[in-house]
Amino acid sequence: MKRSWAAGLFAGALLPAAMAIAQSAATPAPPGATGPAQPTTNAAPGNSASEACERALLTDFDPNKGDLFGHDVSIWSVGKSAVMFRSGMTIDADGAPNAYNPQNTGLDDLSNAGGPGHWDGLAADRDGNPIIQGPDDPFPGFYISQTALVDWSKGRNDPMRYVDASKVPYIVLPGVLSRRFGIRLGDFAVVMNARRGIVADAIFADIGTLGEGSIALANDLGIWSDAREGGTRGGVLYLIYAGSGDHQPHSADEIESETNKIFQQWGGMEKLDTCAAGLPSPPHFQRAERNFH
Repeated sequence: MKRSWAAGLFAGALLPAAMAIAQSAATPAPPGATGPAQPTTNAAPGNSASEACERALLTDFDPNKGDLFGHDVSIWSVGKSAVMFRSGMTIDADGAPNAYNPQNTGLDDLSNAGGPGHWDGLAADRDGNPIIQGPDDPFPGFYISQTALVDWSKGRNDPMRYVDASKVPYIVLPGVLSRRFGIRLGDFAVVMNARRGIVADAIFADIGTLGEGSIALANDLGIWSDAREGGTRGGVLYLIYAGSGDHQPHSADEIESETNKIFQQWGGMEKLDTCAAGLPSPPHFQRAERNFH
């Protein structure tokens, strides 16, 4: 799914807006929360009660990306099994068959795949050496780039076993965070580029840093998708549905179909507008480096 936002969507998330905020009685914190949950019901003037967003702070998480991206990203529950946060987006090429090669001329810099003895982004043999694609593979001479989500029907030496970042819109989450809130590989997500007014669907397909998306997802959102230099330092909202997937990779069309059904059941664009507008303003970031916009 790639669709334009409804008029006015996310305006309250980017600029201060007058909102009616009703404080409800405190309830026990959801599993994994670092402190007592602070449930609130946020409804913009004119919204019905069914459109309200019940939100509870789960934790503040440092994405460990340096001062450019800021620190302590707030992670919220927004309805049953839904988790939301706002951050930037760095670009992940993992899973693309042309992501990495020995000459370091692939889609991404080889250093982002790890290093000898610890190749996070590359499939390796029993001795820890990266596996190189053969003459019948999509990119002979390139390494086989891997993702955490895999097609178990295919062998480790098959590049098609992994989720292709250049074709499939996916998000990346830290393992500690996904485990804490019951988010599993293969779960579905909605991702929003506030600056361009675009919403896209995605699947959780790789373990890494907070605020990272595949090349295909960045393209869907109108974000510079170059894995070496692209991305954006803010203005991206992530909405993940914990437990929504089946632990399996899916095509872009399947992701769109499944996520759209979940999104509509959750409350759709009207609820998203309310939830996004009610999020506290993020901290001020330092001036962007040249390779971000």
